[in-house]
Amino acid sequence: MTDAVTDPTWRVEPVTPDRFEDFADVTNPNRRATHCWCVTHRLRAREIDELGGREQAMRTLCEREHPPGVVAYRDDVPVGWCHVGPRAEIPRLVHHTKIRPLDDVPVWSIVCVVVRGGHRKRGVTRPLLEGAVAYAASRGAPAVEAYPVDPPGRMDTTMAFVGTRSMFETVGFEVVGQTDATASQLPRLVMRRTL
Repeated sequence: MTDAVTDPTWRVEPVTPDRFEDFADVTNPNRRATHCWCVTHRLRAREIDELGGREQAMRTLCEREHPPGVVAYRDDVPVGWCHVGPRAEIPRLVHHTKIRPLDDVPVWSIVCVVVRGGHRKRGVTRPLLEGAVAYAASRGAPAVEAYPVDPPGRMDTTMAFVGTRSMFETVGFEVVGQTDATASQLPRLVMRRTL
């Protein structure tokens, strides 16, 4: 017999306007204007300013046809965030000179993974990534890519948003290439899960 303590109830939902506060609770619990709101991959600084700052810019992104990612809930508490969307809608990747497309497949890309403080090392990442992949599949994505590193030992926590090879392998991603980009001097891989 299991209960919610040993067998939590998970759900992963797109960050629509009605879930914005849950997203913020995970990524920016103190609501600091200068803190990352996960918008710089999708909007230029000028666009962010025109929309009224980072928070308002993210609120605007949540209103789009493809919200900019998913929030994971454990027993109805928001505990994780994954920035995922069509690569074609992520200008920073579209124009990136070191993380170039491998082929013409219209992949969706994961550019950020965050586990809420107080919930780390509790098994959040796997259901979060599985939910991100399921969200992409539900929107017709043929594949999902990520650009993690493969550290030789313990990962530097200042770059945790990058993710690691092993983290993505646990949910079926495979290495399909390597980028010219680095994170903390480690090469970034191209990992893909075909749907």
